[in-house]
Amino acid sequence: MWIADRWKDYEVLDATRGEKLERWGNYFLVRPDPQVIWDTGYQSPEWKKKNGHYHRSAKGGGNWEMKDLPQEWTIGYESIGGSMVFHLKPFAFKHTGVFPEQAVNWDWCGARIRDAVEKRGPKRPFKVLNLFAYTGGATVSAALAGACVTHVDAAKGMVGWARENAAASHVPTERTRWLVDDCQKFVQREIRRGNRYDAIIMDPPSYGRGPKGEIWKIEENVYPLILSAAQLLSDEADFFLINSYTTGLQPAVLSYMLSEAIAAQRGGTVDADEIGLPVKRNSLVLPCGASGRWYQ
Repeated sequence: MWIADRWKDYEVLDATRGEKLERWGNYFLVRPDPQVIWDTGYQSPEWKKKNGHYHRSAKGGGNWEMKDLPQEWTIGYESIGGSMVFHLKPFAFKHTGVFPEQAVNWDWCGARIRDAVEKRGPKRPFKVLNLFAYTGGATVSAALAGACVTHVDAAKGMVGWARENAAASHVPTERTRWLVDDCQKFVQREIRRGNRYDAIIMDPPSYGRGPKGEIWKIEENVYPLILSAAQLLSDEADFFLINSYTTGLQPAVLSYMLSEAIAAQRGGTVDADEIGLPVKRNSLVLPCGASGRWYQ
């Protein structure tokens, strides 16, 4: 398992009875987690200090119960390229604006980007395409490491949020391009335009809608998208990263798709594994989805 264990402003303190207790900076949140099916009791004292508790509804969705929790606050992460700053706020479907387990991928991508940029020199920019880019964790990390990033997400609000994170992290403006677009259609247009990228990152949802109502179902759409996106890789492409929070897309499935779509034509190495977060109270590592990586 690839573990995101370098956080200072975030940690999972405990997990029991379908919920996890987290520290986000100075605030304690309790959020549901379907992986937490055990019952070990509420042993950490911070359970009683929670500032926010997301309660699921039997009818779907849920709501936040707040106690001394601001509408917005920030936390930081020391990435390979420099200090990242994230604006956080509790919003629908239990999210806060950051998936902290992705830090393990930020570090991996950042190290590869930094090394490639050093080898290339300033005259040959390292171009990254970030699809389903959400609030920009991967974008900010890649840009701080030296890449020029095209950030694509169908949600205008998420792109605006990502731009705030980039500005707070002092990302040079010339290193980012922000696009509100359907990722599948954007990839097809980029193929026709002849544009190429040295690395591609994608974090597709299980289900979603594009800005014009386009339907996305990961089981039906992800492999065709990987095949299309692979056409955008440059001759000197360095890596392709895909994340999945969908139960059916286990590491072996991600590995097979990348092997068939990319490695069969280009060679290189394919790795895939679960990603996770350490739990402070015990030696548990909480699983948080899976990632697949192709790299040269």
